Amino acid sequence: MKPMTYKGYSARIEYSDEDECFVGRVAGIRDIITFHGENVEEIRRAFKESIDFYLETCAKRGETPNKVYSGKMFLRVPPEVHAAVAIAAETSGKSLNQWALETFEKASHSKG
Repeated sequence: MKPMTYKGYSARIEYSDEDECFVGRVAGIRDIITFHGENVEEIRRAFKESIDFYLETCAKRGETPNKVYSGKMFLRVPPEVHAAVAIAAETSGKSLNQWALETFEKASHSKG
């Protein structure tokens, strides 16, 4: 299942039984942007309107909007894990970065 996306932002959508509607939140940024709708069409429209409003508000205030992920990732892993993945990458004829990218793409069901 792929997340709802718009202008590079992704949404996390859940159903609220208490409110009897779908409730969404923009994922992957520090600012809190929420929206809701009673069906898929409404939640999609509300998501897009929320992103547009957020970007317009940031522009009016002269603020830089929170960016979605930069593509840089720094991980701390135990030395034995580092060694194992470095060996796996080397034996497959790939750099550690390329091997990790392919592994992450498979795990996330995504193509960068």
